[in-house]
Amino acid sequence: MAVPKRKKSRSRTHSRRAQWKAAVPTLVKTVENGRTVYSLPHRARVVEDSAGTPLFMEYKGRKVADV
Repeated sequence: MAVPKRKKSRSRTHSRRAQWKAAVPTLVKTVENGRTVYSLPHRARVVEDSAGTPLFMEYKGRKVADV
């Protein structure tokens, strides 16, 4: 196991940890049946019937999976 030769200062530790930031997800705006929907890009979407029951998953206009 690696053992450090010298003690790392608090400022060095805090500077390293400061680089971990939460990133805002990129959303794609689409209009479905007259309402605006935001979703993640390159993800399959669930196609629902008029009652809201999920039917299948679709990607780029093609059916890719059953729900």
